[in-house]
Amino acid sequence: MIRVLVVEDDPVAAEAHRTYVERIAGFTVAAVVHSGAEALRFFERDTADLVLLDFYLPDTHGLAVCRALRAAGNPVDVIAVTSARDLAVVKAAVSVGIVQYLIKPFTFASLRDKLDRYAKFRESFAETGEVGQSEVDRAFAALRSPVATALPKGMSGQTLDAVVSALREEPDGLSAGAAATATGVSRVTARRYLEYLADNGLARREPRYGQVGRPEVWYRAVT
Repeated sequence: MIRVLVVEDDPVAAEAHRTYVERIAGFTVAAVVHSGAEALRFFERDTADLVLLDFYLPDTHGLAVCRALRAAGNPVDVIAVTSARDLAVVKAAVSVGIVQYLIKPFTFASLRDKLDRYAKFRESFAETGEVGQSEVDRAFAALRSPVATALPKGMSGQTLDAVVSALREEPDGLSAGAAATATGVSRVTARRYLEYLADNGLARREPRYGQVGRPEVWYRAVT
């Protein structure tokens, strides 16, 4: 079994990541922690094969956690699970040896693809001794996804990004109507994308009670 440490400050997202990992054959969650300091303390007393690492932690940046692990001589593999899209951050991730980079929001299928490919990568290096160029090429090719995981039929990545951006700009959350106004899509379309995010653990549903009638569902981003 590949032991995974989940490092995520948001409790809802952390639980979603734990659940996702436990659903994938060959993987088990060694622990879930919510800060960089907790992650480093974990490795003082225990081990893991892989870290799912959020970058925006309450006490430090995920890259600082990686550098601290390397400085301590810990070669654990790391998959970044973050909303960071800045090219400089991506380059820095490569420089500290992060093997995969998964941008939030993502689906279970996207994470499963990354972990399946990571498992194949580990299998490529299961034997000891010298290897040739072809073996090295095959091992690193296992980490690369030839085709991005598709969204459900009728949904677009551009609209999804727009809805996610609108949610992140409103810390108190959005209704389907407010999301539609912010993104320029119909209310029905906005609700479909919001429900998609909520079903995949990327947003939280929150009932809001008005003066009369049934409560309206609002959505808050999970970061």
